[in-house]
Amino acid sequence: MTEPTYPDAPPPQYPTSPPPYPTVPPQHPHGAPQPPAAAPPQYPTTAPEYPTAAPPQYPAPAPQYPTAPPPQYPTAAPQHPTTVPPQYAPPPPPPHQPPQQPPRVPAQGFAPPPAPPQPPVLDPTVDIDPHTGRIHMAARQRGADATTIGQLLFQLPHFLCSLLVVTLVSLFLPEPLNWLLIGVWVASGALVFHRPTEKLLARYLFRMRPALHSELTRLEPIWHQVTAKAGVSPESYDLWIEDHKAINATAAAGHIVGVTRYALETLPDAQLAAVLAHELGHHRGGHAWATLLGYWYSMPARIAWVVFRFAAVIAFQIASIFSLLGALVVGVVAVVLVVAVALSFPPLLLVLVTPYLLAAVGRRSELRADIQAAELGFADAMIEVFHGFLRDEEQALAIAARENGGRAVRPGLGQRLLSTHPDTHTRIRRLEDWRAAAATGAR
Repeated sequence: MTEPTYPDAPPPQYPTSPPPYPTVPPQHPHGAPQPPAAAPPQYPTTAPEYPTAAPPQYPAPAPQYPTAPPPQYPTAAPQHPTTVPPQYAPPPPPPHQPPQQPPRVPAQGFAPPPAPPQPPVLDPTVDIDPHTGRIHMAARQRGADATTIGQLLFQLPHFLCSLLVVTLVSLFLPEPLNWLLIGVWVASGALVFHRPTEKLLARYLFRMRPALHSELTRLEPIWHQVTAKAGVSPESYDLWIEDHKAINATAAAGHIVGVTRYALETLPDAQLAAVLAHELGHHRGGHAWATLLGYWYSMPARIAWVVFRFAAVIAFQIASIFSLLGALVVGVVAVVLVVAVALSFPPLLLVLVTPYLLAAVGRRSELRADIQAAELGFADAMIEVFHGFLRDEEQALAIAARENGGRAVRPGLGQRLLSTHPDTHTRIRRLEDWRAAAATGAR
């Protein structure tokens, strides 16, 4: 494509000065048109007439408003209730329910493992909650009451008899060893407070054993709550089991609380707690270690008495084979020997009386342990336990009466005086008296 060609014309000439403006207006060829002469507008000379009607009349009387008095407001502050509103106790959370799983089919020849034991649910009717009892540690964990002091005093004749036996045995030893034997025996009483020695005595002397894990699952929660109410450390004592078909418990040595397996399996939680509280009362009063200490120091005298009786019986039987006169002579010699030793060592005569005194002190200590259990809140549960004892005693008496031809079998006076436990009726009456006195004092 080619560009267009433009002619070579000169550029336009632009004026360099403005054109002159005419000084005379231009003349119209026919003359300037003349506008028509219009008349000036006529304006009114008078003001317009407005209506003279009177304005509307409003009602003269003002509207009547109600003249009722204003409401009376109280001038005194409202009285709020002075009673404390009940505290809202949130409902306990629902127990966790594990997801249900289909039972597993065990393989052939294998037995499924046993289910773990479930912890017991304590009886809610008896207050054995540690949060409502005394949960601080008491300043006096254990001590020695009047019955403990009396028991130690009445055991003194047995100790002197044992000392005589040890001294007679030491005469057969050379000079340094005889005094060593006496000193070792006197110091051996400290082993009563040695826990490994206590366990040996409990196992072989009291026929007890440590509690199994399944048994501790039942015992430990109740025991911890009993010790919390007493302000005692639960770890200070060991829980043992006695395999015996009777409801019983034992405060053995200084740190062992034993209970029969029958009581563990049959007693409700509240009654089992009451039984444990009773045994804890024996430990806190010092009854257990005083009994074991007296038994320990009287052991040489008991062994010597058993050996003497065995030797006298054997000599009497051998002499009776040859002649009746020889047997009579052996008997007289044995009696004279006992009387001579007793006269030469007067404390031996007290041994004939101390069993009755120790039994009386033992009955007193049982009543004191009952009261201590009642002070921890187990009076009603202890009474229920004793009523169970009454039922068992009545059944035993009925069986003994049938075996005895229908005649009632009652313990004699000597048996009652040598009993270390008071009769059940006396224990129930003492607890009922204590409960009545406590209720009167509470009012």
